Amino acid sequence: MIFELPDTTTHEISKTLTRLRESGTQATTGRVLTLIVVTDSESDVASITESTNDASREHPSRVIILVVGDKTADTKVDAEVRIGGDAGASEMIIIHLNGPVADKLQYVVTPLLLPDTPIVAWWPGESPKNPSEDPIGRIAQRRITDSLYDRDDALKDRVESYHPGDTDMTWARLTQWRGLVASALDHPPHSEVTSVRLSGASGSTSVDLAAGWLARRLNVPVIREATDSPTVPVDDNGEPLLAVQSLEICRSSGSIIVSIQDAHTIRVDMPETGNAPSLVAIGRRSEADCLAEELRHMDPDLGYQHALSGLSGVTVENV
Repeated sequence: MIFELPDTTTHEISKTLTRLRESGTQATTGRVLTLIVVTDSESDVASITESTNDASREHPSRVIILVVGDKTADTKVDAEVRIGGDAGASEMIIIHLNGPVADKLQYVVTPLLLPDTPIVAWWPGESPKNPSEDPIGRIAQRRITDSLYDRDDALKDRVESYHPGDTDMTWARLTQWRGLVASALDHPPHSEVTSVRLSGASGSTSVDLAAGWLARRLNVPVIREATDSPTVPVDDNGEPLLAVQSLEICRSSGSIIVSIQDAHTIRVDMPETGNAPSLVAIGRRSEADCLAEELRHMDPDLGYQHALSGLSGVTVENV
């Protein structure tokens, strides 16, 4: 069900939520968190809404999507309240803001927050230079950015402004790949790792974070080859490929080579074992999958923090 509230106020939105709750149309029990999404009118709001819908099936939430429009226009607030099938397993409030009110987002969301539940902030596009000092970021236990769709220097900002509770969707996109690499390193012989080389598009922050993670965890020289391929590479059929095109982990007894076979398969070569190459089914994760993963825990993401700190030990080579 969708309830349209044109030219409204946060007070009217709160009254609508209260009325729905009292009528039994809306239930707040079982809501595990409040998710605040900050985007702008130029973004694909429908796609963002769909991702939050899908992620909410694992994490029933109150979702507040703030769509910032023209800040120079007259003040105007239009809202939608979605419940039931139109909001996944959550209740969703989509608020379009124009005028000076678009600079006061914290005052817009405060009356709409669920009591005694964690707050997560997500910027699916351009994010604040320092999320933890942003007015929305200050009230959130977790702050999710996405450097893939952010400014070119966004990852540099993340390194300089990191605060416990920060994370990035590009880190979640690497989860399956990181698991595969860790599994390969667990196979004997457990000889010493001497260096690492990996390649991917020059604009891919996922590859940057992968390099930082390996530099920090293995404490060896890491060379990150920056190619001129698209930031989100695709195969001949147009299907998206993993960001890390190839990885070579050099050990004293030989190398582990992890490379892309196709959009759904990773090839792992370990010649030193004498075994044939392994083919592992894997694919690029959806935005909903990555968001659901980030909502599973409210504690600081130490792996992401370590990947950021490891970036200083990475050597970039343009190829």
